Amino acid sequence: MAERHYKGRVAAPGLALGPLFHLPDIAAAADRPAGTPEEEMGRLTSAIATSKEQLALLLAEGEEMAAEILGFQLEMLDDPALVEAAAALVAEGTPAARAWQQGLAPQVEIFAGDDDPYFRARAADLLDLRDRVMAALAGGSGPAIAPPAGAIVAAGDLSPSRFLALDWTALGGAALGAGSAASHVAMLARARGIPLVTGLGQIEAVSATAVLDAKDGLLVVGPKPATERRYRERLEVDREEARAAARVVAAPARTASGRSIAVMVNVDDPDAVPDDLLRAGDGVGLLRTEFLFIGRAERPDEEMQYRTYARLLQRLGGRPLILRTLDIGGDKPLPGLALPEETNPFLGLRGLRLCLDRPDLFRPQVRAALRAAADGPLSIMLPMVSRAAEVEEARAFISMEAQALGLAVPPVGIMVETPAAALALDTMPVDFASIGSNDLTQYVMAASRDATGRVAELIDPLDPAVLRLIRIVVEAAAARGLPLSLCGDMASDRAGVEALLAAGIERVSVAPAALARVKLWIGACA
Repeated sequence: MAERHYKGRVAAPGLALGPLFHLPDIAAAADRPAGTPEEEMGRLTSAIATSKEQLALLLAEGEEMAAEILGFQLEMLDDPALVEAAAALVAEGTPAARAWQQGLAPQVEIFAGDDDPYFRARAADLLDLRDRVMAALAGGSGPAIAPPAGAIVAAGDLSPSRFLALDWTALGGAALGAGSAASHVAMLARARGIPLVTGLGQIEAVSATAVLDAKDGLLVVGPKPATERRYRERLEVDREEARAAARVVAAPARTASGRSIAVMVNVDDPDAVPDDLLRAGDGVGLLRTEFLFIGRAERPDEEMQYRTYARLLQRLGGRPLILRTLDIGGDKPLPGLALPEETNPFLGLRGLRLCLDRPDLFRPQVRAALRAAADGPLSIMLPMVSRAAEVEEARAFISMEAQALGLAVPPVGIMVETPAAALALDTMPVDFASIGSNDLTQYVMAASRDATGRVAELIDPLDPAVLRLIRIVVEAAAARGLPLSLCGDMASDRAGVEALLAAGIERVSVAPAALARVKLWIGACA
């Protein structure tokens, strides 16, 4: 067969080569001729009960990230309104499987067509529920899934529960026709270091070898001998690098000339990062606290937030924790929080701007952080800052809450992710700063982080304009003696690491899965 190329978006980085395996269609396995309406309703009721039991088991066994996703689905299954449309179709004589599928379709369509990325992700949850119940109707937890070792799993999309049902220790990666880098499955894949490319379009159902290049966002089906040979060489280089990186992961990072570089880790969900990786790093350079808010029916209160931060500090064993306050808005909406209609949410009420506007959101988090800081080396970092006045207002708010609690104010810093903050760092009343290269690149290049096609090519942190602004920030921090780090994806890329060290950066915070390789790359730098 001719070599076929599919271009998509990287959702979790990596490289895999193996047989292409198309996940079977659950809906086809579940459908069968109808019995009486009473019999079909009994089948549907039983299948929903079975699905609840399965979700409860996964909840008991999974880590916090998976539990949040599946817990939301369990709540949806408990809602009688979810079954009403299917029950009406069954009463008219429609088979249970077809009724369940057709009954959910309008709700899926409503969620999928929403402008809000959060609600678009809920469409995937509904499809996951649909498929789980369909699998139960088919007589089990789903059709037999036995991908060969090293397989690249192909599907139109992949639900969280189907993802969790696959043995990823034996598989190469996943190629999805649709999907999103912001989806639950993408979060799960990144946490496990599984290559994932989304938005590939219709992938032809053929039996062939495939290459999943989750660096360039490419799926190559039926590679020519020369193409396969080139990727096998890349794989061997990657494997050798991984072996070398494993030998240095627990050692301090130093350049070839002996310059010490602190390498911290970015944490989305603490429970997804094992203790050995937390101990191998120099602390947490960015705790994305949004994981506590997104995917929950209710907002976490002060006590829940405090326990989460304190538990992570305990696991770090004296290593520092930099907690970024809630960064909601832009591409990260918060369910139940009414935000103004904005033509460009990335330039609107998000990050610190939103927290200052909504003290009911900000106060519990600040108080929880202050209480945790009394237990260990915790610093507070403010996102999406443009002016010194915003920092002054936030610091006054934090000081007021600290006084009310009778606690000291920990170090307070900012994310440098707007050109304004980068150019005016010398005016900011802060104790430290961390460059957020993802947003900084977006704002410098005037190109959205979720852009596609020609615009996506502009999202390049190595562009001369971005590098020049980073150097300006490094010089401004050095002039003030201000501790400075960089915590964006740029620091998890080899070329990015080399550019940052050349610019004078001495502390980076990286994805946990990249920690060992980053230390290895630092050792190869002058």
